[in-house]
Amino acid sequence: MAKSASAYRCTECGWQSAKWAGRCGECQAWGTVSEAAPARLARASRESVRAAVQRGSLTAGGAQPSAVVLPIGKVDATDAAARPTGMDEFDRVLGGGLVPGAVLLLAGEPGVGKSTLLLEAGALVSEAGPVLYVTGEESAAQVRLRADRIGAVSDQLYLAAETDLDVVLGYVDQVRPRLLIIDSVQTIAAASVDGVPGGITQVREVAAALTAVAKERSLTTILVGHVTKDGSVAGPRALEHLVDVVLYFEGDRHSQLRMVRSVKNRYGPTDEVGCFDLGEYGLIGLPDPSGLFVSQHREPVPGTCVTITLEGRRALPAEVQALVGPSVLEMPRRTTSGLDGNRVGMVLAVLQRRAGVKLGKSDVYAATVGGVRLTEPSVDLAVAVALASSAANLSVPPGVVAIGEVGLAGEVRRVAGLPRRLAEAERMGFRRIIVPAASGAPLERADGLTHLMQVQEVDDIRQALSAVLGGDP
Repeated sequence: MAKSASAYRCTECGWQSAKWAGRCGECQAWGTVSEAAPARLARASRESVRAAVQRGSLTAGGAQPSAVVLPIGKVDATDAAARPTGMDEFDRVLGGGLVPGAVLLLAGEPGVGKSTLLLEAGALVSEAGPVLYVTGEESAAQVRLRADRIGAVSDQLYLAAETDLDVVLGYVDQVRPRLLIIDSVQTIAAASVDGVPGGITQVREVAAALTAVAKERSLTTILVGHVTKDGSVAGPRALEHLVDVVLYFEGDRHSQLRMVRSVKNRYGPTDEVGCFDLGEYGLIGLPDPSGLFVSQHREPVPGTCVTITLEGRRALPAEVQALVGPSVLEMPRRTTSGLDGNRVGMVLAVLQRRAGVKLGKSDVYAATVGGVRLTEPSVDLAVAVALASSAANLSVPPGVVAIGEVGLAGEVRRVAGLPRRLAEAERMGFRRIIVPAASGAPLERADGLTHLMQVQEVDDIRQALSAVLGGDP
């Protein structure tokens, strides 16, 4: 009798193979290929279902619905209304607050402040009901010391140091919290599943079990996740599909600025950013962080230029600094901090080829102020102006802002959200804005009054340098 061939299938993307492989050939994920049901059995199962449908006995052994199906207009949505946490910047990213039954995943690098953020949020939420904070990476005494330091001690905030999933679910039955915080999901293990804590199988099982409990009891759950070297969430991609909200907590370890960014949100926007100041006594929300990324100079300094960047829906002024000097090395240095090194290299090539700025034998250093990271293309024009200003030893006039993307042909391209950028520049006191041509920049207010600032449109990089630095570059 011929032996039926077993098929192997990737649990992440569905890729199939006749032989087992440690790495998926489609999504390149490790440890996701497992043995599936043989094709013959699957075919027999489909035939039995088809026969049952024809006999009309398919529902004989099925479970009866426990609720009545309603039209969508009659469904009560009040139970799914967001509840504010008390942290305005956190609620801004969440879309108003925490939704009952929602499962959130908060990821970030080690030491960025994830536990501090959730401990403060848990203490504020505990004023309206019990909150359970489960830590698997620290002892209860260590978390208590942090809570004393940041003032997050509350009678309704319950703390447990546990790594067993069954025990954690027992704590949930005992406390019946309105908010459950798991720090972190990689440290919790299910006894019924093989594998080490933090492995793909364990993480998937733990996340699925916690999600099922959250949906059943309308329990808001926040899971803390680790990140990989490239900054993405560690573990299987199914973890991000299981949860309702995915948040990233970002910040330079040498800076006090922290940002919460949403990349997935079923209950709110995904283009909001919350800003915090991480100090000795915890996190403080920054409703207006505009002045953090611009340095104060008594006199104009060559090699500096201000731009307006968009962080989510927020328009923030940021300063780009550049230093260009003769190099004594055969291969001049190209060093960046807070900027995309590839884009800076592209801008250097455009300056030399399209604008005639000779930088091939010079060391180039480019950085941002305040530890902010600028990655959007609208920063290109400010980088080009700062580099040309430092190379020519000419200062950018005070009150000038440069906004635009630089193309390889030397053209200055339009950017998104220009009205918000212009409004923020005017609010911060800038009086001259260099923008791409044909960008539809509003030159008059709705009431007919002329703007106090001058909006100057440019077509290419050479024209932009002439407008800012004067003369022919």
